[in-house]
Parts: sequence; C-alpha cells; structure tokens
Amino acid sequence: MHEIYMGEALALAREAAAAGEVPVGCVIVREGRIVGRGRNRREERRRTSSHAEMEAIAQANRALGSWRLDDCALYVTLEPCPMCAGAILNARIPRVYYGARDDVMGACGGVLNLFMEDFPHRPALVGGIREAECRQVLEAFFRGLRRGRDGAPSREI
Repeated sequence: MHEIYMGEALALAREAAAAGEVPVGCVIVREGRIVGRGRNRREERRRTSSHAEMEAIAQANRALGSWRLDDCALYVTLEPCPMCAGAILNARIPRVYYGARDDVMGACGGVLNLFMEDFPHRPALVGGIREAECRQVLEAFFRGLRRGRDGAPSREI
C-alpha cells in the first residue's frame, strides 16, 4: 500500500512541477482513505508556508474536523523541512513515509532529525519509498530551471 499512496503523492508532485513549483506532493491517509492532499504552491500563493505537507495537513484538518491527526499516516515525496516536521509533530501524526532524502533542508535525517528530539510525540519514520521516482521528478525540474525549460520560470537556484 505504501507504493500506492506514494504514487498519489508523486502525481501531485508532477502537478506542482507543471505549475512551475518545486515538485513535492503529499497525501494523508486515515483507515485506507486519503483525507488530505497537498502540493507545493509557494510561487502561486506567494506564501512561505504553502508546502505540500502544510496544504495536506490543512485539508485533512478540515475533512476530519480536528487539528489532531493521531490516527493518520503522511506520505510525501521529499523529506520534510523543519517547518513541516514541526507541523507533523503538532498534528500528532504517528507515521511519516517519504521518498527522497533532502540533504539541504531535511529535518527527518537529511540535516537533522526533529523526530529524534525529546518531544512528547515521536512519529515513526520510513524513507526511501519510491525514492528513485521521487528524486527523478525533482532532478528533472531543477535541470529544467537551470536551462529555462519545462515551462518553469528561469531563475537562479
């Protein structure tokens, strides 16, 4: 099942890339049903917090009528950053699955691991789910940015 849910997150990542956003997608699952979906929308919304995880968490909160997501699992194509890891901790999400590791901004092992700190809630973490596909989507996007192709805005990274 992990591969299927990551496939849903990958579809959202590709949607983000097509819109000129860094291609990260996320789904939140409860009892076998997707209750939250998100993709990066920082450029579109001009808002720092419009990361895929933040969007998916907000949608799951609305769908479930609660800020607590303590019976959910989160699937994201790229290891969460510090902001998103903090939101995951605050939402009490018990299981996090990610595709590609992030050695630049990753807060679940890439740079540091907030989930190993002394917080009262520590999510279980599994990385490498469909990692090659997740990494390929990211690499293609950034390669296109450097070349000014793929419909993405040409800018310095």
